[in-house]
Amino acid sequence: MYHAVATDPNDATRALSVTPEAFAEQMAVLADRGLTPLTTAGLAAGWRSGRPLPERPVLITFDDGYEGVHRHALPVLAKHGFPATLFVSTGWLQGPYDTGGGLDTMLDWDQVRELAAAGVEIGGHSHSHPQLDQVSDATLRFELIHCKEIVADQLGTVPASFAYPYGYSSRRVRQAVRETGYAQALAVGNGLARRAQGPYALRRVTVRRGTGVDEFERVIEGRAIARTFARDRALTKGYALVRRTRQARRLVSRSGL
Repeated sequence: MYHAVATDPNDATRALSVTPEAFAEQMAVLADRGLTPLTTAGLAAGWRSGRPLPERPVLITFDDGYEGVHRHALPVLAKHGFPATLFVSTGWLQGPYDTGGGLDTMLDWDQVRELAAAGVEIGGHSHSHPQLDQVSDATLRFELIHCKEIVADQLGTVPASFAYPYGYSSRRVRQAVRETGYAQALAVGNGLARRAQGPYALRRVTVRRGTGVDEFERVIEGRAIARTFARDRALTKGYALVRRTRQARRLVSRSGL
C-alpha cells in the first residue's frame, strides 16, 4: 500500500510517502524476485472462480490520488509492465468535484484517465475520505455512491474495487460497500492478503518513507511481518477501541437515552 510518491512531500504526507528512487528500487526488487503483480479485481476474480493465480502474485496499490503516482510511479510501472490499482478519493482530485480536502498536490482527471489507459485499475476510496465507521448511515451511503458515480462518469467504467479510508471498516461499512456494488474491498491490517479474509476485508502492508530495501524484501517474502508492524498493530487495536466507544456514544445520543 503506497500513498504519495514524491521527492519533497509536505508534512501531512511525508511519513506515508516514498521517494521516486525508492519506488523504482522496490519495483526492481519485485521484478528480480519473480513476483507477478495483478490488479485488485484480478486477484478477487481469480479467488472467486477458483482459477490458479499467477506465480507469486502481488498487489501494488495507491491510496488517495496524489499527483506523483502519475509523474513518478507510472513510468516505473510501465517499464516493468506492472499493473496496479489506484484508489481515488473523488473529492480530493483536481477538477469539477474538488472539495479542497486534498493533503498535497493531487491528480486531475486527465491524469487518472491516462493511468487507467496504461493498465492501472481505478477503484473507489470514498468522496471526502472520512472515517467511514464513524459517520451516519446517510453519510456513508453518500460517500460510497457519490464516489462510484463520479468515477463511472469520468472514466466510463464502474469501479469494481474499494479501499477503506484509514483502513477502518465495520460490519455496517462492509455491508454498505457490498450493497453499493463494489465487488471487493481492501483494508490495511499490515498482513498478507488471504482468501479466508473474504472479499471485503483483504489486508495490505504499508510502505512508507522509512521502509528500507531490506525491510521491503522481508515483507514481500512474508518474513517477520508481525515484528515489523507490531507497533502499528498495537496502535490500531487501541484506536479501534476508542472509535467503538465514540460510535456507541453517538448511538446513545441519537436515541435520546
